[in-house]
Amino acid sequence: MDLPQRVAYFSMEIGLQSAVPTYSGGLGILAGDTLRAAADLEVPVVAITLVHRKGYFYQKIDETGMQHAEPVEWSPDDFLEEMTPRAQVTLAGREVNIRAWRYAIDGINGYPVPVYLLDTNLEENDEADRSLTDRLYGGDLHHRLRQEIILGIGGVRMLRALGYNNINRWHMNEGHASFLTLEVLQEELEKNGNSKPTEQEINAVREQCVFTTHTPVPAGHDKFPREIVEQELGSPQIDNCRKLTTDGKLNMTDLALHFSHYVNGVAKKHGEVSRTMFSGYVIDSITNGVHAATWTSPPFHDLFDKHIPGWREDNFALRSALGIHREEIWEAHMTAKRTFIDAVNRLTNAGMDANVLTLGFARRAATYKRADLLVSDIARLKSIVATQGPIQIVYAGKAHPADGGGKDIIKRIHEAIPQLAPEIKMVYLKNYGFSLGQIMTAGVDIWMNTPRRPMEASGTSGMKAALNGVPSFSVLDGWWIEGCLEGVTGWSIGEEEPPEDGDESAGDAQSLYEKLEHTIVPMYYKERKYFASIMRQCIALNGSFFNTHRMMQQYVLNAYFC
Repeated sequence: MDLPQRVAYFSMEIGLQSAVPTYSGGLGILAGDTLRAAADLEVPVVAITLVHRKGYFYQKIDETGMQHAEPVEWSPDDFLEEMTPRAQVTLAGREVNIRAWRYAIDGINGYPVPVYLLDTNLEENDEADRSLTDRLYGGDLHHRLRQEIILGIGGVRMLRALGYNNINRWHMNEGHASFLTLEVLQEELEKNGNSKPTEQEINAVREQCVFTTHTPVPAGHDKFPREIVEQELGSPQIDNCRKLTTDGKLNMTDLALHFSHYVNGVAKKHGEVSRTMFSGYVIDSITNGVHAATWTSPPFHDLFDKHIPGWREDNFALRSALGIHREEIWEAHMTAKRTFIDAVNRLTNAGMDANVLTLGFARRAATYKRADLLVSDIARLKSIVATQGPIQIVYAGKAHPADGGGKDIIKRIHEAIPQLAPEIKMVYLKNYGFSLGQIMTAGVDIWMNTPRRPMEASGTSGMKAALNGVPSFSVLDGWWIEGCLEGVTGWSIGEEEPPEDGDESAGDAQSLYEKLEHTIVPMYYKERKYFASIMRQCIALNGSFFNTHRMMQQYVLNAYFC
């Protein structure tokens, strides 16, 4: 197969569609949106991930608010095409065979971006190895390391087996794929007839590799004890990463940084934080985006088609939304909102009302995201409702099965539901994912985000909301520092820098309640035209910029074909 030069995009998770549960949340959804933009813009990209036959997990929440995780059931052969070529990796001295399943993402004009999902569930493999590609982010350190070897080294070998011999950029979407650098280095050594790398081979790898880091949270950077790496990886690759171990551990982010010529964070602030975390490296920033056509609800699809023809091909054209009458924006929003509220009532029997101001919060349940900040003062919330008008609240999001703190947050929110009743109706929707995200980001009136600064690298759900005219009410972190024009595209919670005394949550809660009481709730009920103007400005200013078409163009210019 003689193919043109391509970018190989590696990600441990990719959100392809609702029925293919190969993602856990923001990182995977972003990866899928990135590839959808590449297909639209006809950028020659091929992607690698794992098949995750049992998904991330299916979330159940019992009456006490405790989260329970169950495997997801789906059949790869219902959605994917099995490929004939095989690849192999060596794990702890034994050979593990890999097959690939193909999924094609077709762009606006039919341009395909192939995604290959790696799978070790083959009869010729040992029983334990057959399940290595089953669960996303599951298992112990050995299991996680084996998955990352399969993704990185196995992914390169699979692409070669499939005939992709003209790849000029290898893009690592987070550190999980960093072992690909060792395989590309091995290819350079074999090409030059060397057994040990020189600066020539190392620089050749760097010229080909691009790395995007996604988190300032230390736990988000995978580290493996040196003895485990040596046991699992085997030679010759082990010799090429042994010198990168520090404190007896191999940091996958360090491995990617060492072998990449271009590195970026995912928002301007995150780029600054990353340069502090990883001093000595040049780290740029490309702010994340979302795939506009995917996350715009049907009513807004119709509205944009009427007023902004060509918006799917040219997302920048959404700035022309300023010319759409506010009443049309409001009607499209209410159509999307009624769809969402109907779904909430079917799922929960909560009896929510589409005419009531609805606050939405949906993200991974992690302690630094502080999902419970909104309900930290029940009496204050009830007071706001009593004096300014009714509100209702919709929560959603999964905690990692091993994250006790995240699960405790879900439990605390559940405990607040009866405390808020009957004045305020609140629900926690289970098993938040692709489809629910589409109707929720379009169907609430206000999108909320309350992370501790500066721990939100970017965030993208507020961008999805903006495409549907839903303003954000969020802490100034991640993308919202760039997207927030106070009272124009939404509202900030607290100041950009946390207080020096460290009492961040108290100040943020006070700011949150003050703006709800004195600005947002009164405006929604008494100044509807002004509120609708903010909705329109969300689309024109944020929807037109915070999208993956713009993001992909930056990657092309700065990282891929520069």
